[in-house]
Amino acid sequence: MKKIIALALFVLAAVPMSAINEMSKPTVGSPEDGIDKENVSFTVKGVTFTMVFVKGGTFMMGATKEQGKDAKKDERPAHNVTLSDYYIGETEVTQALYEAVMGENPSDNVGADLPAETLYIVDCLEFIEKLSALTGRTFRLPTEAEWEYAARGGNKSKGYKYAGSDNLSEVAWFNDKDYKSHAVKGKAPNELGIYDMSGNVDEYCADDYLPYSKKNKDNPMVENPGKSKGQVVRGGNFSDEKGDGCRVSSRGYTPGYVFGSLGLRIAMSAN
Repeated sequence: MKKIIALALFVLAAVPMSAINEMSKPTVGSPEDGIDKENVSFTVKGVTFTMVFVKGGTFMMGATKEQGKDAKKDERPAHNVTLSDYYIGETEVTQALYEAVMGENPSDNVGADLPAETLYIVDCLEFIEKLSALTGRTFRLPTEAEWEYAARGGNKSKGYKYAGSDNLSEVAWFNDKDYKSHAVKGKAPNELGIYDMSGNVDEYCADDYLPYSKKNKDNPMVENPGKSKGQVVRGGNFSDEKGDGCRVSSRGYTPGYVFGSLGLRIAMSAN
């Protein structure tokens, strides 16, 4: 099912520097520390999360040959995209991290290691703003192109239909009869060591949902809310019966609805 949301702006109160120093610290390294080609981990109020380094490059985005007849109209035309280096979350944002940052947990299916869900886009943006203040880093939603490149395995891609395998059951939670999400990292990761980019919960991207064009693009991010149907979401979810939405090129959107299979994954620029 396709879904999407309208972006909203809001202002957040500044977090005191003393709180930043006390509650947050990088535990492996950071781009500023000179580690620009390795993963970096952060700890916020006792909750640790990891950002996976993605080496930039050029890839074919959209309805590539491994998608076959499953590719939909909105995945065409396939087109070349070039991206700079960036970081993306090793997992979907967990409820433990969301609650550590926000002081609340709106998720339907509750559990510390489960992905945070039942989130409006404004909830995600507020979480990202507060997380950035707590860590001193600038987090954001991934662009749709960054999301797909990472799901495909970046420059280590083996050309799989799903994120890490041609066998969906190896890498994704889908067609769940109990209609519930699962703990992150419960399935195999993809080529970059990223988990659950197929299945579990849908993930917001930064872009407005609009048709593709055949033009080559550099670091694209689509912003045109006046013509868009809503906010791009990617990855499919636990309720996807056949797993079609779990394909690496499958696109979705939400026009402002909130539901228990919609969460987020964060990104961070490498510079």
